[in-house]
Amino acid sequence: QVQIVESGGGLVQPGGSLRLSCVASGIIFRLYAMAWYRQSPGKQRELVATITNAGSANYADSVKGRFTISRDNAQNTVSLQMNSLRAEGTAVYYCSARYIGIGQYDYWGRGTQVAVSS
Repeated sequence: QVQIVESGGGLVQPGGSLRLSCVASGIIFRLYAMAWYRQSPGKQRELVATITNAGSANYADSVKGRFTISRDNAQNTVSLQMNSLRAEGTAVYYCSARYIGIGQYDYWGRGTQVAVSS
């Protein structure tokens, strides 16, 4: 059974930092590309950052230079370090795992809430 579980959300002041973590089980983690998405109230879910199974990272323009995605294949975890947070960063953050081979497999966590407010 595949499980994707996020943690680390909370309330932070503008300009502050937060580190999100995601642990995956039930998959061969090292084969999967991982990503963080977020969804704000009334908005569509948007891609925040991705990291390939080889460790290559990409970011949405809105978070470049402030967010860092990383992975630890030994621990089956992916993290998102968020610095200089802004009010528009308030959202539910979701972790996803994707494998594309013979078929495509996508798995999602339930999300963790981040609120950026003074």
